[in-house]
Amino acid sequence: MNKGIVPSGGLEGFNVLVTGGGSGIGLGCARRFVADGANVTICGRTEERLVEAAASLRTGAPTGVAIDHVVADVTNEDDVVAAIAAASKSTGTLDAVIACAGGSETIGPLVSMDVEAWRRTIDLNITGTMLTIKHAARSMAREGSGSIVTISSIAASNVHSWFGAYGVGKAGIDHLTMLAADELGASGVRVNAIRPGIVDTELIAFVTAGGEVLDDYLACMPISRVGTVEDIAAMARFLIGNESTWITGQCIGVDGGHSLRRGPDYRSLLEPVFGAEALRGVVD
Repeated sequence: MNKGIVPSGGLEGFNVLVTGGGSGIGLGCARRFVADGANVTICGRTEERLVEAAASLRTGAPTGVAIDHVVADVTNEDDVVAAIAAASKSTGTLDAVIACAGGSETIGPLVSMDVEAWRRTIDLNITGTMLTIKHAARSMAREGSGSIVTISSIAASNVHSWFGAYGVGKAGIDHLTMLAADELGASGVRVNAIRPGIVDTELIAFVTAGGEVLDDYLACMPISRVGTVEDIAAMARFLIGNESTWITGQCIGVDGGHSLRRGPDYRSLLEPVFGAEALRGVVD
């Protein structure tokens, strides 16, 4: 059983921005940072979800911690600039960013791929993360410190057949993370990526509910359980804190050891939709 990590402070006075912070891993990270004393701004594209998430973060938050939200699409540069400004407004500085906004509109064989859905997925994952790093780094470099954590995926390192642009986009995030770390280290800014394995969120509930695909995931994991948002938040907390000041440019798997083996097999879900022939590339 995962007992998590008891929050213990250590982020008092930190200003942190979490993109994609309205739900899932982003909200889990925001909750951990708030519990440890950070001022947290969450951003995303849906205001109603952000309002609800911010309200949940305020429940039981330490005295004096500021919690805010801003509607922002990370593929829109002006929105990203505004989100960075909002997260920095209390002191004029930004200490950490979790670039969690991402996702996919593509699943199925490459030979049947919708090109526009592919482009939107690549734009969201790679361009959105690039813009977040670009403007967070401008603020941090002036101060000579800061930590940026990108959210990648096990799909970046282990092929997930029929996942379309998702794994490609996450692999792009990994390379972008290493590039940024190399460029920004001279200014004291650290950039690292987390590669989650399967995590119990609403987006993946169709798998975590059970079935052949979940069984296959578990068979590929030395620590055979579904991850939690708290598992990912614990690593994010370590990477933005003073405990990790000599760590940069790393892509760290938090996946129960899944990356030691192979990607999951989604055939049982996708074959009824696309057909066995299409899964091997044969289409009319």
